[in-house]
Amino acid sequence: MEIYKKLFEVKSHIGKISKDSNNPFFKSKYFDVNSLLENVEPLLHASGLLLLQPITDNKVLTQIIDIETGESVTSSMELPNLADPQKIGSAITYFRRYTLQSLLGIQAEDDDANKASGNKTNTLSKQEDNRPWLNEKQFNQALEKIAKGEPDIYNKINTAFRMKKEYREELTKVN
Repeated sequence: MEIYKKLFEVKSHIGKISKDSNNPFFKSKYFDVNSLLENVEPLLHASGLLLLQPITDNKVLTQIIDIETGESVTSSMELPNLADPQKIGSAITYFRRYTLQSLLGIQAEDDDANKASGNKTNTLSKQEDNRPWLNEKQFNQALEKIAKGEPDIYNKINTAFRMKKEYREELTKVN
């Protein structure tokens, strides 16, 4: 199936997604659905894949559709039976994020299980990188600055942001 070849290519460019948002109530970090979409959708679009996340039959459904062949892959989670619209909205956002993460097999720093079990293995031994991820717009702006001859752009970007391997390779090539 052609869609699996395209998804394989997309996945090779995604990398690990950083937990870049804070939940002050639980004193934990998570990756925001908008940040996830910002990283994933341009890669899907470049491969001719369309992402949809409709709510159908009380389920959040994440679909990736090959616009050339009509083939699709899906992931879904049933929404809880809640009366409070704000809680339903939160559940929808949460389920959108996790059905997409699951469907694409995206790596994420998984400290939730360790925190819940009291296990701190590996979380303290690695120095945490709190820099935000370089997004596509920032990447393109950096390329423009390099093209204009602004000095030391790569080092400035590398100091301020984490970046996908693909971005790092391109920036070092043109710098």
